[in-house]
Amino acid sequence: MVKFLHCADLHLDSPFASKQYLSPNILKDVENSAYESFKKIVDLALREEVDFMIIIGDLFDSENRTLKSEVFLKQQFERLNKEQIFVYIVHGNHDPLSDSLVSEWPQNVTVFSNQVETYQTITKNGENVHLHGFSYQHNESYENKIDEYPTSESHSIVNIGLLHGTYSKSGVSERYTEFRLEDLNAKLYHYWALGHIHKRQQLNDLPQIHYAGNIQGRHFNEQGEKGCLIAEGDHVELHTRFVPTQFIRFESANIETDQIDQHHLYEMIQAFKDSVRPQGRAFYRLRLDVHGDERIDPQTLVQLNEMITEYEENEQHFVLIDELTVNYVDIEKTSIMKEFSQEMLSQDALFERALSDLYMNPKTSRYLNKFTDLDRKALIARAEEIIDAELKGGN
Repeated sequence: MVKFLHCADLHLDSPFASKQYLSPNILKDVENSAYESFKKIVDLALREEVDFMIIIGDLFDSENRTLKSEVFLKQQFERLNKEQIFVYIVHGNHDPLSDSLVSEWPQNVTVFSNQVETYQTITKNGENVHLHGFSYQHNESYENKIDEYPTSESHSIVNIGLLHGTYSKSGVSERYTEFRLEDLNAKLYHYWALGHIHKRQQLNDLPQIHYAGNIQGRHFNEQGEKGCLIAEGDHVELHTRFVPTQFIRFESANIETDQIDQHHLYEMIQAFKDSVRPQGRAFYRLRLDVHGDERIDPQTLVQLNEMITEYEENEQHFVLIDELTVNYVDIEKTSIMKEFSQEMLSQDALFERALSDLYMNPKTSRYLNKFTDLDRKALIARAEEIIDAELKGGN
């Protein structure tokens, strides 16, 4: 039997620039979130008594890399070394080998070079394992590297491919070392451990081909649970399971209501926060789906936003509503454009009279285009957007 842990894309010290408005305690949690997640991953590896851990690139975050992150990783690797758990690392586009380390890793850590290499190991139960992979030398793509991976010649040996790259059918913009499933299947490996794509996904069942995803979401494009995969089995069959380790989640949710008074809305949102708080620290984009023919007063929404952010820094597991929006389910949106006939829109005198105050003002007129350059329908559409935003309280 073989048992190993697959994780990728740690991005230690990745910035959370958009969160600088947070209170000091919560900001500290945010900045340490990737560290805390990886610490949980090491705890898991020790608890599960895995044979080895695989890390598929982007341990660091390019120019944000710090000595702190290197010292932290060395400490965690030393924890694994004490229990004779090996670590195999390939570097990716955000932590290429050209960005040399200041620290030296413990003896249980193996880093793949910029050439495709094979390392052999024997598990505690005597299973033979071959690991194949390479590290990025620079922040660039390596399209022909897949051809350099050796083809398995013995089914009795567990073969594992390590690759930081982009699946050809994925929709991501940053495409590094692109591959097709046919390319990986042809190598006759038992498992492919992938990195670079931050969304956890299984691309194939036989052989098992997995993106572990990143270990900690950093914004609302990386929502949901984050963590690592545990793979267990032998040369006949491997089974995998996902284990969440994220320190903070990014989520979206909807709440339905037919009451719009401030007290009811506040209590309803607080009840929602309390219901999700046991799941851990989180940022939410919350949408209120309001039924009925009345709108929430804009000032009520302003006060509500202030109230629901209070006291969260004192909670062990904060739940912050990062964005609160309102959707009026039953109110049909009627375009202002329908209020203007084509005859009215074509009347120059009416149009000029509507804009005369603005154009007669010396402080604003110098910034305005000529009457003849204005698109009347576009002006009405823009006015409609402004009115709609005001009615929704700026959300």
